[in-house]
Amino acid sequence: MSAPSMTKFVMKRPWLKRWMQPLSECVDDLIPEESDVVMLALKRLPPKEAYDRVFRLRRAFQCSLSHQLLPKDQQTKPEEDYLYLSPIIKEIEQENRERGDLEAMVVNNKKKSKP
Repeated sequence: MSAPSMTKFVMKRPWLKRWMQPLSECVDDLIPEESDVVMLALKRLPPKEAYDRVFRLRRAFQCSLSHQLLPKDQQTKPEEDYLYLSPIIKEIEQENRERGDLEAMVVNNKKKSKP
């Protein structure tokens, strides 16, 4: 990913994932928004996914302010968790690599020699 992210760190450690699960409802909610790539990926989200993301972040912020965890029935279960932002970020990074390769390409015209 372009920006520092806790996602890979958390996903590699099951005990940390279990601890973070009540705090963050989806794994992709942990990706910081400071990167241009992530901001573009957020713009490409479908409207329902964008609304759901904002709702989850606001609910997590409210729980943080009140120093409470979500009730067990409202927490996201591991089988319900899915990556909604990471595939878009990977796609954008691939586009940027392709764009960089195309911009760095040098075209050599061969001159025909007259016999």
